[in-house]
Amino acid sequence: MAAEVLSQAGIPADVYDTMPSVGRKLLLAGKGGLNLTHSEPIEAFLSRYGARRAALEPMVAAFGPAALRDWALSLGVETFIGTSGRVFPQDMKAAPLLRAWLQRLRAHGVRFHMRHRWLGWADDGAALRFATPEGEATLQPDAVLLALGGASWPRLGSDGAWLPWLAARGVEIAPLKPANCGFDVGHPGAAAIGWSEHFRARHAGEPVKPVVLGIEPDGFWRQGEFIITEQGVEGSLIYAAAHLLREHIERSGEAIVHLDLLPDRPAGFVADEVARPRGKRSLATHLKSRLGIGGVKAGLLHEVLLRDAISDPAQLAAAIKRLPLRLVAARPIAEAISTAGGVRFEALDERLMLHALPGVFCAGEMLDWEAPTGGYLLTACFASGRAAGQGMLRWLAARR
Repeated sequence: MAAEVLSQAGIPADVYDTMPSVGRKLLLAGKGGLNLTHSEPIEAFLSRYGARRAALEPMVAAFGPAALRDWALSLGVETFIGTSGRVFPQDMKAAPLLRAWLQRLRAHGVRFHMRHRWLGWADDGAALRFATPEGEATLQPDAVLLALGGASWPRLGSDGAWLPWLAARGVEIAPLKPANCGFDVGHPGAAAIGWSEHFRARHAGEPVKPVVLGIEPDGFWRQGEFIITEQGVEGSLIYAAAHLLREHIERSGEAIVHLDLLPDRPAGFVADEVARPRGKRSLATHLKSRLGIGGVKAGLLHEVLLRDAISDPAQLAAAIKRLPLRLVAARPIAEAISTAGGVRFEALDERLMLHALPGVFCAGEMLDWEAPTGGYLLTACFASGRAAGQGMLRWLAARR
């Protein structure tokens, strides 16, 4: 995005990438359908950036969901709004958009240098060092944008190797943490982490839906779905709460969430149906026929509740509407969809230039912000790249 801004203004732009081809992470994001942005009202959209809303709002206001859809259309890619409000290309694919974009960038003179891994600065503190297929090379540009990602999906190049290099130059950095990640479950009073072998063998990989997930005392209650993993849980509903779950675990070693397994049924109705005489029918058959609870939801009840609670209608009915689940650890950052932490906005001026390093700009996931999945991540990356490109233009113009 920054190269596009620069090249359209007639400024020669070179892009250096450690990978063999451009846009590997964008292609990965589009593997299940490229979720470019979200169609919800802008106030709700901006709220998804949490504590960093104020820093991101000017960029997103200047290049938000509507502008991003227009930009895609300018590349010949039409978009549509899905049932969830998420915005996708018509063909759901990332590759056609990326191909059209690269063609336009190259037509404007942008040059791409692949298999060039940044190694930090040379001894003079000014020149950039690169490992290339032909050996080490140095470069001293008029301005440089660092868009190095966080530390999620390191096999695609974003491994966080840049942190000590910037910290050594006086740049204030928040520690990188997993965001939009799964969590491991634990059982009260037990040292073991993860599901029982019986539950894991039967239900790992299954979605749990619909369900409401609540976190107290944060006041977080949201309906959606999540997925049972080998060790715990992941999926859109978990990602939406990930920052809260991570904070609880950091403070107290655990995060207790409550699941409403029947969000469309009032508690009184559930209590009456559970207490209804079942005659010779098994409890499993009774729950399935009266409430539609079976499969993974029934498995969760047996996994979490003690036998006495399962056999007591009042306790069982209460658990169906408020099942406690203990989460004890976030999955490793390399497994996360995105990362929190990075270069603090306080280390940057309004152009996204580092106070400690004039002429060096930062954008994208390496900045200290996070958001849930749903198009918010890509939108902020596009918007911050565009803002950094405009900042570079102003910096270069002032030096002429």
